[in-house]
Amino acid sequence: MNQNMDRRTFLSYLGTGAAALAAASAGLGTLEGKASAMSPTADHLFGYRTNQVSGYFDPIEPSKADELILPNGFKYDVVAAFDDIINEAGEKFGQGSDYNAFFPINGSNVHGLLVNNHEYTNIFGLGPIVGGKMSQDQLEKNLYYQGMSVIEVLRDESGVWQMDTSSKYARRINGFTTFEFTGPANRSSALNHASTAQGTFANCSGGVTFWNTVLSCEENFSETAEASKLPSTHYGWVVEIDPFDGSFLKKHTALGRFNHENTAMGLTKDRRIVVYMGDDKKDACVYKYISNGKYVPEQGRSNSALLTDGTLYVANLKNGKWIPVTYEALSKVLASEKFKAPAGVKGSREELMKQYQSQADVVTNCHEAALMLGGMPTDRPEDIEISPFDNTVFICHTNNDAHGNIHGHITRIFETDNDLGSLEFDFEIFAAGGRQSGFSSPDNLAFDSRGNLWVVTDISSSSTNQGVYTAFMNNGLFVIPTAGPSKGAAMQFASGPKDCELTGPFFTPDERTLFLSVQHPGENTTDLSKPTSLWPHREGDSKARCAVVAISGFRFN
Repeated sequence: MNQNMDRRTFLSYLGTGAAALAAASAGLGTLEGKASAMSPTADHLFGYRTNQVSGYFDPIEPSKADELILPNGFKYDVVAAFDDIINEAGEKFGQGSDYNAFFPINGSNVHGLLVNNHEYTNIFGLGPIVGGKMSQDQLEKNLYYQGMSVIEVLRDESGVWQMDTSSKYARRINGFTTFEFTGPANRSSALNHASTAQGTFANCSGGVTFWNTVLSCEENFSETAEASKLPSTHYGWVVEIDPFDGSFLKKHTALGRFNHENTAMGLTKDRRIVVYMGDDKKDACVYKYISNGKYVPEQGRSNSALLTDGTLYVANLKNGKWIPVTYEALSKVLASEKFKAPAGVKGSREELMKQYQSQADVVTNCHEAALMLGGMPTDRPEDIEISPFDNTVFICHTNNDAHGNIHGHITRIFETDNDLGSLEFDFEIFAAGGRQSGFSSPDNLAFDSRGNLWVVTDISSSSTNQGVYTAFMNNGLFVIPTAGPSKGAAMQFASGPKDCELTGPFFTPDERTLFLSVQHPGENTTDLSKPTSLWPHREGDSKARCAVVAISGFRFN
């Protein structure tokens, strides 16, 4: 960071807004006004002409405290915590709070629906698991407390955010909810000819669509599916729900089945839908899906059909190409007598030819198909976001100790001709984790309207405050400018309580509120009488509770 710059106001440095950002980006030239949003991105609700900045704060220092620590002048309200009642039916807020998405009601910045993902359960929800096998009651709780919550939230006259439990929209979506399959695997032998699936779980991050629905990603699904004796191939998909319509529930098989982290939706120059996705495991790939049809705003939610008919691609960073993940392409690869299965793929050529008989088989066993086609294994690609200013694509590669990438990095992709529909790209390492940057293991991302990147970290609870992770202390939230003298320099905005990771940052359209999840505080607890965290420190409480909070205190020039 430029040492001559006032730390308090570093976020306001981009005073010329998007034009300064675009001018600083690699070789893209200066973009002005609306042109700075050449391809609008579905994950950003703010207006491009607000010329506001979500900032002006004194960066905090790392902390080991069992508290959610914010800069001076900021506060948080716990909007919903694990096991809170969310509606008149008595349904309860789930566990493992992750992704957030806010949908204004009647255009309001202080009243809307908040969608929250629930990734997994732990000892605070299930109790101790005896002998490594869940009881029937624990199995049911495991399915119930995962999935998603839709809650109605509002900020009252005193400035406090809270739930409206009388909401007609508030509901749980979980491991018992019926979903409809779409796309090439629907009714196929790969799914045991099923057209529906029981439930969604392991819901990590997600994204919003141009037609105001939510895409939620099933990540580490295998353990829950096996424990509940559910078909494994029914999970690991991107699901779509409508916050305002509880009957709209889809699993889109055209987007592939793997350990999905999130989605980032944009448009090609010719108005087709693009969805970027990461596969959150070691030596896994980065994907994008391009629809065959074009997006028509006037058709509203009917545009969801674009997610059923298109082409899935996998990235090869070595040659800067997007490779089609199709049955036709894979058949040609397997037809060669010189074929040799790459690392990460098991089976002989004959066995693989028998396994892959259709596009349904390709999308259902997507990771292995992508590797055979030349997809490049990377270092746990988690959140992906499209810059709403210059169309570059940011990817959090969280870490991969097998590659010696201990602290992870953020990759920035430049699509050829600045077109998200391009099949060729270049890239850079935008920021690298480590002592020099002050953060480790980047995970979820969000942009503000000045182009600053908000980054939460995911140092595993087993490693936090130990060894080479000691200096970073608890996981946190950082702000990184994407242009100007401080481009790539991280400033810490928040520090989470013990054993937690912070997840799902999402701004209201006016950027005066930031929703953020505090996931798995006290995760290292093995004895409920000795919890390692008691956050959010509710009076009389004896357990830690994950929660979504609303952070306020942002002011603008």
